[in-house]
Amino acid sequence: MSPPHPDLPRRLSLVAETARALRQSIAEGFWKAQLPGERELCTRLQVSRPTLRAALDELQREGLLEVSMRRRRIICPGATLSDRGSHPRLIAVISPRPLLAMPPSAAVMVDELRTSLTRAGFELDLIVNSAAFSENPNRTLDALVQRTPASAWITYGSREPMQRWFLKHQIPCLVAGSCASGIALPSIDLDYRATCRHAGGLLRAKGHRHIALCLPEGATGGEADSEAGLRESLELRADPALKFSLIRHDGSAANLCALLDGVLRSRQRPTAIVVARAVHVLTVMTHLQRRGIAIPGDISILSRDDEPFLEHLTPTVARYTVAPTLFATQLSRAARQLAERGSLPLRSTRLIPRFSPGETL
Repeated sequence: MSPPHPDLPRRLSLVAETARALRQSIAEGFWKAQLPGERELCTRLQVSRPTLRAALDELQREGLLEVSMRRRRIICPGATLSDRGSHPRLIAVISPRPLLAMPPSAAVMVDELRTSLTRAGFELDLIVNSAAFSENPNRTLDALVQRTPASAWITYGSREPMQRWFLKHQIPCLVAGSCASGIALPSIDLDYRATCRHAGGLLRAKGHRHIALCLPEGATGGEADSEAGLRESLELRADPALKFSLIRHDGSAANLCALLDGVLRSRQRPTAIVVARAVHVLTVMTHLQRRGIAIPGDISILSRDDEPFLEHLTPTVARYTVAPTLFATQLSRAARQLAERGSLPLRSTRLIPRFSPGETL
């Protein structure tokens, strides 16, 4: 008679994993009286609505939830832990777009940040809410902070209205990026000022006389620093023959191409373009090639930023690089300190990218 087989390991379904995550969050008191709506839960948990509903039904059968007349899911008394501390080990990241819609480097950064915080005993909650990034985010941020008891917040891609709200309410907040002028919040970003100062010096040394900078509208602090750095490099020596142009576009390919055409029709068109955001490098290079303009024979391209897809372009793109893991490490360390202490020194941490030569210069 053959010996009995050992029990096979169980493979938890996505429904079971979703139910487990909800069960743990309820037990730790992340939601007070009722759960958020299905759309928000799907976004937070990165699952489909059928999967979420199946998990919620499981928790309802367990007696953790009950459904009100208005179809709200009420947390039953006794479902949360009575000994939960006043400072939850939860760090919330608020973003205007979901993980899958982020640039690859940002997605890697969030993944590394989650891993690092988990090892330190924290939970990371990625909250996607575009309304919080509007010109008047007050009501949205009021509601988000009220229902998300995080001990620290990280803002990704934030601008002045959101930063000013966190500053006004004295809520522990770390800016992943640059602060707007006059906003005293701790922040971590690349040193775009130094990067573009280096870019300008490099292009001048190669003999370029008309240098353009391509930036998206609605400038964050990083975009403002980029312009300041490039202008500084071009003003190091008084040279009336040197020309600088700013191409500020709305982020769409059509607008960027139209503005490029306008600059190219000028009597002294640029011989070099520094481009912010790697995705816009694709638009600039393909549009110039469509116009029959050789790179780098007629015009040089230098990317302020890096993404993995730039490695597959020909000619190879000259750019500035920094490892997403390095950024995540700095962000995780500061976020943990902020969560544990409730505040950080009001300083700006700036990482210096490395110049990666390419064939576009």
